[in-house]
Amino acid sequence: MFTFFGGLVLSALLSFGAMAQQAEIEETINSQFDAFRADDFAAALEFATPNLQRFFQTPENFRSMVSNGYPMVQNPAEVRFLDRRADGSRFYQVVQVVDPKGFTHLLGYLMEQTDAGWRIGGVQILDAPGANV
Repeated sequence: MFTFFGGLVLSALLSFGAMAQQAEIEETINSQFDAFRADDFAAALEFATPNLQRFFQTPENFRSMVSNGYPMVQNPAEVRFLDRRADGSRFYQVVQVVDPKGFTHLLGYLMEQTDAGWRIGGVQILDAPGANV
């Protein structure tokens, strides 16, 4: 009986940890979307990993990359979090974004745990079968 109860407690703790981790990842991504909506690229860059921050160097460089390569994230009409998978200490979070024109985009976010919490290590545009891209 104790083993069964211990297994239930362990399962609940692991489930709670995974939900907390998911919430932290979603909060990081949503916070960057909020910064984009406010046209605050300095704040948006803070949600990137230190490596990406060094690569872009300035909020203006980051703005240029986002505007030219990922305009759908600047003012999304809708954001939905889909699948997430682990790869060692990193996670890949799939996010569905509907842009202001109603077009649907799937983005793969590489999430890395840092001293400052979860940060975005890269974003990839994914094929969206049946989407209006």
